[in-house]
Amino acid sequence: MPTGPEYEKIRQLLKSHDLTTVCQEAKCPNQFECYGKGTATFMILGERCTRNCRFCAVGHRPESLPDPEEPERVAEAVVLLGLRYAVVTSVTRDDLADGGASLFAETIQAIRRRSPKALVEVLIPDLQGDRSALQVLLDAAPDVLNHNIETVAPLYRAVRPQAEYRRSLELLRRAKEMHPGIPTKSGIMLGFGETHVELLQTWQDLLAAGVDILTMGQYLQPSGEHLPVQRFVPPEEFAELAAKALALGFAGVASGPFVRSSYQAEKLYRQALGRMQGLTDPLT
Repeated sequence: MPTGPEYEKIRQLLKSHDLTTVCQEAKCPNQFECYGKGTATFMILGERCTRNCRFCAVGHRPESLPDPEEPERVAEAVVLLGLRYAVVTSVTRDDLADGGASLFAETIQAIRRRSPKALVEVLIPDLQGDRSALQVLLDAAPDVLNHNIETVAPLYRAVRPQAEYRRSLELLRRAKEMHPGIPTKSGIMLGFGETHVELLQTWQDLLAAGVDILTMGQYLQPSGEHLPVQRFVPPEEFAELAAKALALGFAGVASGPFVRSSYQAEKLYRQALGRMQGLTDPLT
């Protein structure tokens, strides 16, 4: 596994600040690359989830209440890392009245106070469809709101038995309705056994919900207790899917075997923003 001074710097900083990253908890294949570039995706609200999705390596059954000091620790880490773009995600906390939305808002606000120029993307759970909780989070004005659809509708019962496809779509639609200026983003994993027709329908559903940015990556089985991989999608097919998704109407698409929700998030955001604003050079 790759190592180096930047990787070790991030690892030690996270440990000293008692912070969790989804990079480690979800066994992301890109953590060495991202740590090596001085970036990480912070995971708030603890290390354990109230749900037990059949694809996810994160532990379940939360054992404690959220730490009220966590937002300030995340904000300090953003300062120490000199991040221009911070990604904040969480486990799902159905045991909390607002699903953790208030702590997301406090984390965004803390980062804004400490790093006014930093952009903040949030990758949120479905908040059980609570409109007021979503409003609290959006009022903190994240630069990007991400919520992953994860898979196609027919596979939800097998892949995400405690989630609902339509509820996730409704959250994305409401987010765009409440704050049209905030780009929305969603991600899909491939390899569960979805068909091309089902995938195309999912794209169309996301576009109808106002989603601007799409990520697609290969599902990798984290352990023998998780769902097996039904198919490994070739890299060239991921490239073809990206071209088709862009042609269909997404402003930004990242597609590849190791692509995950926050992989090269700043680059994808700027490319999408450029297309949304009609710029010829999306990186300027």
